[in-house]
Amino acid sequence: MKRRDFIKKAGVGTAAVAATAINAPFVHAAKKTTIKWRMQTYAGPALAEHVVKPSIDAFNKAANGEMVIELYNADQLVPHGELFRAVSKGTIDAVQSDDDSIAAPVDVSVFAAYFPFASRYSLDVPVLWNWYGLDKIWEEAYAEVPEVTWLSAGAWDPCNFATRKPIRHMEDFKGLRMYMFPTGGKFMQQFGVVPMSLPYEDVQMALQTGELDGVAWSGITEDYTVGWADVTKYYLTNPISGAWAGSYFANTKKWEALPEHLKTLFKLSMDSSHYYRQHWYWWGEAHYRTKGGKLELTSIPKEEWKVVEDAALKYWDEIAAKSPRNAKVVSILKEYAKTMEAAGPPYRY
Repeated sequence: MKRRDFIKKAGVGTAAVAATAINAPFVHAAKKTTIKWRMQTYAGPALAEHVVKPSIDAFNKAANGEMVIELYNADQLVPHGELFRAVSKGTIDAVQSDDDSIAAPVDVSVFAAYFPFASRYSLDVPVLWNWYGLDKIWEEAYAEVPEVTWLSAGAWDPCNFATRKPIRHMEDFKGLRMYMFPTGGKFMQQFGVVPMSLPYEDVQMALQTGELDGVAWSGITEDYTVGWADVTKYYLTNPISGAWAGSYFANTKKWEALPEHLKTLFKLSMDSSHYYRQHWYWWGEAHYRTKGGKLELTSIPKEEWKVVEDAALKYWDEIAAKSPRNAKVVSILKEYAKTMEAAGPPYRY
């Protein structure tokens, strides 16, 4: 074939390919499906605005359309006590709460929420989980529940009593109908407290009508934030625990299906929530005691309150006897308490 003929034919072929390309229909690239999760928190609307919503809003923004978490408040999708079962079945994808009140079927659930005198300050909780090995123990416990993955624990506020009548001595506890978390309520029964369980959103009305005498569900920050300070009169400064220990949980299949970068983003979101609560509660507990104006502060003398502290240590030993893993947790709590006492101020006074 002569060179000139070859060039002509090649030119015709090129033109034909170009024409085919021009006339070919435009094909859109397949769009990625947005991952959607439903997450329920233990908190009502006013409280959720602080303890979880900012971090979830930030997550949704940073996920840039790849994933969206729909946040629901206490009892909005399922009753609080059924949260663990709901996440295990995949009815919801994630939960922010404590192991104790959502009936997590693990032996260590008793140490969540307000385990009596396990902490004095909010920083005790992240230290125990991140530096004393409680995170590894929680991972071990939840490995026995393949449908649910425990993700992270953090601190909330202390547990104090806000009541309709004053508590100034131990005898004043007798007969008080209190809205409490399961373990804290069970512990305080020995001093005459009557623990009550009802939907979160019904608590304020129950205080107004006299069905409840008070709440031992939080510190003073939440009492003011959610409206309980409007329907109680007194605040006992003696806490039965220095910080609520709560966690994040996810349906295992949904968690494992996430790409690594979204897992990392969610972990950062949890850390953001943990950090926000550290400074918000630390500010609020002092602010509302001194400038709240709605609740009168009362205190039980140290010599009387020591009865409660001593009873807590006895309770620790009772819980330790229930399983080897519980015994390990109690051993860590005792070691930590000794370390803090030996360190002195500002760790312990």
